[in-house]
Amino acid sequence: FTKLKAIGDIGAIRITTELFWRRFDNQKQVGSCVGLVPQPYDSGTMRIDQGISKQGNRRVRSLLIEMAWMWLRYQPESKLSIWFAEKTNSQAPNKRGRRVAIVAVARRLAIALWRYIEHGVVPE
Repeated sequence: FTKLKAIGDIGAIRITTELFWRRFDNQKQVGSCVGLVPQPYDSGTMRIDQGISKQGNRRVRSLLIEMAWMWLRYQPESKLSIWFAEKTNSQAPNKRGRRVAIVAVARRLAIALWRYIEHGVVPE
């Protein structure tokens, strides 16, 4: 991880010891372990998402959100950064929209880091 900009030595150690010490079969398991997946509401007639579940490790979740902000800063040409810019530029200066989008970037970053560990695929 330390070869990737925006991760750093301490972040790499913390994410490895807190999250990637266990084995995941797919990307959904990674997202749910961290708690960055939608929390569904199903009343029988209505189905909506209530936001993220926050069921996972909160230290890892906060670390990933911090890493996501650093990723945007140090990897401005990456796919994640471009996606974030497209999502937030279409809106007016909306702090809530940026916070929602950064959570999505953190989830995508966690999945990208898992792919990097499991399959050796460098995040784009």
